[in-house]
Amino acid sequence: MTTKERIKAAMENKPPDRLPFWPKLDGAYANRWCKPAEYFHDMMGSDRIVGINGSFREIRSNTRYEEHSDGLINECRYCTPYGDLIQKKRFDAASQSWHPVEFPVKTRDDIEIMTAWVNDGDVVFDEKLCEKAAGRQASIGDAAYTIDNIGESSLMHFIEWLAGVENGHYLLADYPGEAEGLFDAMHKNFLKRFEVSAAYSPADCLHLTENTSTTLISPGQYEKYCCPQIRAYGDIAADKNRPFMLHMCGHLKNLLPTLGKLPVTAFEAFTPPSVGNTTLYDGRIACPDKCLIGGTNAAIWLQPADEIIEYRGENLDMLPHHRGVVVSSAGVMPPACDYEKISRVKRWVDNYPLRV
Repeated sequence: MTTKERIKAAMENKPPDRLPFWPKLDGAYANRWCKPAEYFHDMMGSDRIVGINGSFREIRSNTRYEEHSDGLINECRYCTPYGDLIQKKRFDAASQSWHPVEFPVKTRDDIEIMTAWVNDGDVVFDEKLCEKAAGRQASIGDAAYTIDNIGESSLMHFIEWLAGVENGHYLLADYPGEAEGLFDAMHKNFLKRFEVSAAYSPADCLHLTENTSTTLISPGQYEKYCCPQIRAYGDIAADKNRPFMLHMCGHLKNLLPTLGKLPVTAFEAFTPPSVGNTTLYDGRIACPDKCLIGGTNAAIWLQPADEIIEYRGENLDMLPHHRGVVVSSAGVMPPACDYEKISRVKRWVDNYPLRV
């Protein structure tokens, strides 16, 4: 099988020729070892999942979005007739990523300003972006399974990027009507995103970067706010026969009974203890029809190769079968984990005896 065929088989809970193995090598890994991630994937012959651009854009009438960066601080400005909101992100060289240091929503008035900004945006199909995505899809070919990342559902986006964990929960508790009004506006926007993407995206799979974790929100909040939205997006994807993947990298164990009922094809970044709290076995028992992508974590990959292989074998042996499984680092591979160690584990995974 090609990489695309192998991961597609896992997404459909069909037998693969071998277990798919996807070490998630990002910019931090490339920066540490001074070679692009593709170099290591090609050397190992590892499987991979990659993103391509979307096929929609937003049109605004009375608001705008501005972004300025000096390479260290990125300032994002949400401009409306009622006032501007500012978000600041700082670049972290070690992880090669941006992290919020100032959130745009701090008060009740800010919630209403952000709601006005969201409501002003109209989502439309963009033919040129779609052509660009199709070109990228064609250039990738069978070398990878592709995803079109549409964003993040409203509560998680609010907590992670708009208000922050602590203040976000205070605002939701103190001003539930206003916060829920913002969530509704974001959801309407996302319904249009999914309708366009399901109809036109050339990607193999539609995707949300949810980052869900019960360290950030409660199971009750997930059921109340996240589930109805994700069900709606899943129904749109299913209507067009499109696979639908959620990036779920946090503590999920207490959410598993709920997750098993969602119209979702795959949960990606299943993370076991000690970084997460959910093993592949936990996920398979609670979500028997879902593809599970993950099974290890960054702390495990800092151990010697023999210990990683032993851990990996014990956890795979527990599963009732090996359909619907993609072995990955769950979160990104720690840059301190050298190529030879990953390659050795990859060879072991290649020869692991499947039960399908």
